[in-house]
Amino acid sequence: MENKLAVIQTGGKQYLVKPGESLKIEKVAAEKDGKVFFDKVLLIVDGEDIKIGKPFIESAKIPAEILEQGRGKKVTIIKFKQKTRFHKKSGHRQPYTKVKILNF
Repeated sequence: MENKLAVIQTGGKQYLVKPGESLKIEKVAAEKDGKVFFDKVLLIVDGEDIKIGKPFIESAKIPAEILEQGRGKKVTIIKFKQKTRFHKKSGHRQPYTKVKILNF
């Protein structure tokens, strides 16, 4: 069995991915059951072969299948200032895309 892994950048974050792995990333504008290609690849390890980008690897693309578009759990934000009778409560749900990394 070969050890394949890659480091990709999407949504301002970096992810260590392997073929067949599913993960939640920042929202990508694409339809469910569609495909997306990550072209900002920083590192690819294929067994003993290691490719390091400066900063990205030229002509490298990691394919992924979109499994789900959704919103995360609600995060509650509370602002409070003592002695002034000020308090404000609000919430936020971060949108995400769940993808499955295909063989690269």
